[in-house]
Order: sequence, then structure tokens, then C-alpha cells
Amino acid sequence: MAKEWAKPFYNSSAWKKCRKSYMASVFNLCERCGEIGKVLHHKEYLTPENINNPEISLNHDLLEYLCQECHNREHHERYGVVQYGLKFDENGELIKVKEMKPWWE
Repeated sequence: MAKEWAKPFYNSSAWKKCRKSYMASVFNLCERCGEIGKVLHHKEYLTPENINNPEISLNHDLLEYLCQECHNREHHERYGVVQYGLKFDENGELIKVKEMKPWWE
């Protein structure tokens, strides 16, 4: 869910065009595991100070298309928030995963 200050950006035509062109450039596949992608991730986290800078927010070099699992790993497992064998579902709820490869493999 987008933060309140980010909603105008994510609803803008510039973002929608950027998102569509980037996803097409990677064939709608997760750039880490090759599964179907779901989340267009900003490698440089957006803030109220940089969100309106197209060099950051609309720059293809600073984007990465990820599946939900890889996106969860990026934001949670890397920082020790989620233990191995757990993940966040589409509602942000923590759930057990039956079989999950460690992100470092």
C-alpha cells in the first residue's frame, strides 16, 4: 500500500507509462528468480524529498521488477525482520511457507 504522500505519484500518467515500459522490457518476469513479476521496486527508496525527481523515481536504471516473494525478501528478510520459512502474503500478513529456497541460493 502506497504511503499517502506517494499516492499522487503512483496515480500519475508518467509513472504508469514508466511502469508499463519497464515491465515490458523485462518481459514481466522477476529479475531475481524468473517467476512472474508483481512489484516494480525502486532500488533507491522513494521519499517525500525525491519522489518528484524523475532522475530517481522514473529512471529505469533504478528500477527492478520483482515477484512478491523476492520483494518481501528485499524489504524484510535482508534486515532480519522475517525468519527463514516465513513470508508476507498479499495482505501483509505473516504466513508459513511450505517450501522456500533461501534468498542466498
